[in-house]
Amino acid sequence: RRLFFDTHALVCLLEENGFTTQQSEVIVSALVKIMDSNLDMIYKDMVTKVQQEIALQQVMSHIGGVKKDMIILEKSEFSALRSENEKIKLELQQIKKQVMDEITKVRADNKLNLNLEKSRVKELVSFGNFLHAQQDRALTQTDRKIDTEVADLKTMLESHKLDNIKYLAGSVFTCLTVALGFYRLWI
Repeated sequence: RRLFFDTHALVCLLEENGFTTQQSEVIVSALVKIMDSNLDMIYKDMVTKVQQEIALQQVMSHIGGVKKDMIILEKSEFSALRSENEKIKLELQQIKKQVMDEITKVRADNKLNLNLEKSRVKELVSFGNFLHAQQDRALTQTDRKIDTEVADLKTMLESHKLDNIKYLAGSVFTCLTVALGFYRLWI
């Protein structure tokens, strides 16, 4: 062990500051004992380079073992995943085939239903054409009646307008006559 300060220089410094030689040596020896005990404690917790290298080698060997185990596990997992993937592919192909069969059945049913509906619609259209012709006749008769009624109402409205104009003109002339009569009386 080495001390990292000069003990004799410390004794001389203490003597210069008023300590006796004996006191100075006792203080320095106490400091040296304290440092030795502290260094002992520090050295107990410390690891030498050799011990550190041994520990590093042990850790590296454990890491190498773990890597090998991971590679083996990875290969076995990949093979399990591949086989599982193949099973899923086969199941998907079977489901796809079933779906395609169902789609063709539904298409055939829909075509049949569409054909039946087309024939029903054609029958309804032919019946509707008959009804449409009857409705057209009834509509033309109704249009004629409406046109005659509108014409009658127009002539009646014109006659009422003319009567109103007559009454208005008569009322205006009467008011003017009365006004002129009052005007003459005042003048």
